[in-house]
Amino acid sequence: MNNERLNRYLQYQNEEKMEELKKHSVIIDEFIKYCNSKQINLTKANFDYIQTIGIIAKYPNIVYLLNEKIIPDKENLVGMNLLESEYQMKPFASGYYYSDKYMVMAHPYFRRGYHDNCNFAPRFIDVFWKFNKKDIQKHIAIDSDRVRINVDNTMYMEFDTWYGAKFQETIKDIDDGVVKLRPPLDLNSFEIEFFFGDTYALDIKWSSKNGIKTFQAEEFKSEKCKISRNGKDFFPTKYLHAEFDMNKNTFRHFDGAIHFYTSDEYYQRRDSDFNHNNKNSSQLKTLSLKLFKVNGLISIDDWTELTSQYLTGNPLVFEYFEEKFPDHIQEFIKNRKN
Repeated sequence: MNNERLNRYLQYQNEEKMEELKKHSVIIDEFIKYCNSKQINLTKANFDYIQTIGIIAKYPNIVYLLNEKIIPDKENLVGMNLLESEYQMKPFASGYYYSDKYMVMAHPYFRRGYHDNCNFAPRFIDVFWKFNKKDIQKHIAIDSDRVRINVDNTMYMEFDTWYGAKFQETIKDIDDGVVKLRPPLDLNSFEIEFFFGDTYALDIKWSSKNGIKTFQAEEFKSEKCKISRNGKDFFPTKYLHAEFDMNKNTFRHFDGAIHFYTSDEYYQRRDSDFNHNNKNSSQLKTLSLKLFKVNGLISIDDWTELTSQYLTGNPLVFEYFEEKFPDHIQEFIKNRKN
C-alpha cells in the first residue's frame, strides 16, 4: 500500500470513528453518568470506536469497578460460572458477556496477532465458550480495562475458520520425552507464513509421575511476531499444559498461557526444546500470562479439539496428532516438489 492510499485509508478510518462516536453520543453520556454513580470518573477521552468491536470505554480495571462481585483468582483468571451468574451469554457472540449497560470481553490476547483492535482469532474462543460439561470448572482471562457499551446484537463477522485435529493414541502408552516439529526446511518465508501461520517450531513434552502424565506444548512464531508490554518488545509464544490421570483415563486439568521472551531468550530457546534449562547453564524464566484453565473431567477428544483451536492456523499440531499435514498442505508440498 503506497503512502497516498495509506493516508486515504487512515483518513477514512478516522472519519468513520468520529461518525460512530457522534452517532452513539447519547449512549456515551448515559454511560458516563452510570459510571459516576459508581465513583468511576470518565470523560469523552475514555471512549473509542473500533470497527471489529464497537464503542468501547477504557479505564483501568473498569470491569472490577463496575461489578465488585467479579473477583479474579491468584492467576488473574475469572470463573466462567461467576461471569455467567452476573451476565448473559448469547450463542452468536462468543467472547462477550452482556449486561444492560455494557459488555465484558475476553482478554485481547485471544484476538488475532494479540492485538487489542482485531477480532478474536478462529476458533478457540467459540469452542471454549460452548465447551460445557457438568464435571468441569472453566476460568478465563478477561479484558478488565475495556468494556463495550453499545449493547446490541451487531457483531463483526469474519468467515475464515480452523478445524480441529483427531488423536487416536492411548495417552498412557505415549513415551515420556520431547518432540520438536518444524515446517519443511525447504519452504521459503512467504510459504511458511501463508501455510504454517508463520510458525517456526512446535515443542511438545510428555512426562509421568505418581500416576499423572503431564503434557506441555509451546508454539514459537518467526522473529517477525513481536508485541510490546510496558514499553518493551517481547516475542510471544503460546503455551499449553495438561494433566492426564492414568488411573481414570481422562484429563483432570488443562490450561493455556502466553510466554514472553526477550530477544536473547527467544533466540536461545527456539532452536532448543523443553529440556533447555536442564542442558544449559543459562536458565530461562520468562514472563507469563495465564489465559484460561479447566479443572475436572476432560475427555481426550475435548483436549485435542481445544489444543488444536488454541494453536489456530498451525498445521504442525495436525502433524503431531494425525501424523500428517492437512490435505491442502500435503497437496501444496507434493506439487511444489514436482
